[in-house]
Amino acid sequence: MGMNVFCLLWVPLFYLFWRSVGESEAAAGGVWALILGSLAAFTQFFIGPLVEPGGFGFSRWLSGCIDIVALPVMIPIIVYFILTALNIITGSISFANFALVWLLPGAVIKALTWTSLNDPIYLVLVPVLWTTIAVGVHFFIGFLQKNQWYMIILPFLGILAIPLAAASSYWAFFSHRSGLGFLLLLIAAAPMLVSVVLSYRDSA
Repeated sequence: MGMNVFCLLWVPLFYLFWRSVGESEAAAGGVWALILGSLAAFTQFFIGPLVEPGGFGFSRWLSGCIDIVALPVMIPIIVYFILTALNIITGSISFANFALVWLLPGAVIKALTWTSLNDPIYLVLVPVLWTTIAVGVHFFIGFLQKNQWYMIILPFLGILAIPLAAASSYWAFFSHRSGLGFLLLLIAAAPMLVSVVLSYRDSA
C-alpha cells in the first residue's frame, strides 16, 4: 500500500517542491500539459506497451526506455519545445514544469495498474527516474542558449545521457544488479540534484 501511495504522490509532491525551490512562478502551458498528458496516459493504457519485454536482455532495456522510463518524459519535453517554437505557448518557459504536470495523469494510472505487481522497481524507482529526467534535461537545456560550441555539445550529450542512464538503471535493478543500478541512478540524478541545489541557493 505504501509503495502505491508513493507512486501516486511522488510526482505531484516533487512538482510542488520544485516550484518552492526556484520555479516559483507557474510556467506557461500548464493546461496544455495536463490535457495532453491525460491523452497520452489514456492512449498508452489502452494501446499497451510498444515493446514486449522478454527476460533480462535488450528487449527489457528497450521496453524500459520506450514504455516505462525515458520516452514518457522526453515526449512532453519535445512537445513543449515545439509548442513554444510555434508560439502556441508563450510566457515563462520551464521544460521541467511542463513535463512534471504532463506526468501527473500517467502517475495516477500507473499507480493503479502496477498495484498488482507490488514491485518497488515500478512503484518507487520509476517515479523517481521520471523526475530525474524532467529536471535533469531541463538543467542542460538552459546551457544550450550559450554561444560557445562546447556549451552546446556538452549539454546536448547530457540531454542524451540522462534518459539512457535512467532506463539502464531500471534495467539493472530489474536484472538484480543493484550495484550497477544505484550507480546509474546516481548518474541520472546528479544533474537534478545540482539543479535543485542551485535553484535553492538562488531563491534563498
